[in-house]
Amino acid sequence: MTISRAAGTMTFPAQFMLVAAMNPTPTGAKNGRSTAVETQRYLNKISGPLLDRIDIHVEVPAVKHETLLKHGAGEPSSSIRERVLKARTVQNERFAGKRKTRCNAQMNSKELKVYAALDADSESLLRMALAELQLSARAYDRILKVSRTIADLAGREQINSEDISEAIQYRTLDRQLWG
Repeated sequence: MTISRAAGTMTFPAQFMLVAAMNPTPTGAKNGRSTAVETQRYLNKISGPLLDRIDIHVEVPAVKHETLLKHGAGEPSSSIRERVLKARTVQNERFAGKRKTRCNAQMNSKELKVYAALDADSESLLRMALAELQLSARAYDRILKVSRTIADLAGREQINSEDISEAIQYRTLDRQLWG
C-alpha cells in the first residue's frame, strides 16, 4: 500500500496496524477541569462509524509510579512472540487455499460462519452483548474475528465463551464514552 503526501510517498506492507491514542478529556486529565458537555463534545469528534471500524479499542489507565519501579515477573516477550508466531502459522494453514484471506481479520461473512462458529453459550453471550451495548453488525463481525484470534493464541480450535467475553471487552470503549 502506498500513500502519497505533499512531502513525499510512504509505503506500507500489505498488512499494517493502525495504533492511535487520545486523551480522555480536552484537558488531558480524566478528572480534569472540563465540564461533561465539553468532554462529550471532545469525544464526539471521533465518529461512531470510524470507531466501529477499529477492531480493538481499550482504555489504558495511567501507570502508578510504584508499578513502574517494580521489577515484576511478567510474561517475557520471547514467549509472547512464540505464541503469536504459532497463531500466525495456524492462520496461514487455515487460509492456505484462499486468494484474498491470509489472516482472521480478512475473513468474509462466509468464512466467519465456517471458522468462527459458536457454541450455544458463546452465541447467547454475544447476542446479549449486542443488544445491551447496542453494537452494530460491523462490531459483531469484529468480535468474531478477534475471538477467533484469541482462541488461536490460546491454541484452541473452537472459540469459547471466554474468548467472546474478552473480545467484547475490546469493543465496549465506544459505548461507554460515545453515547
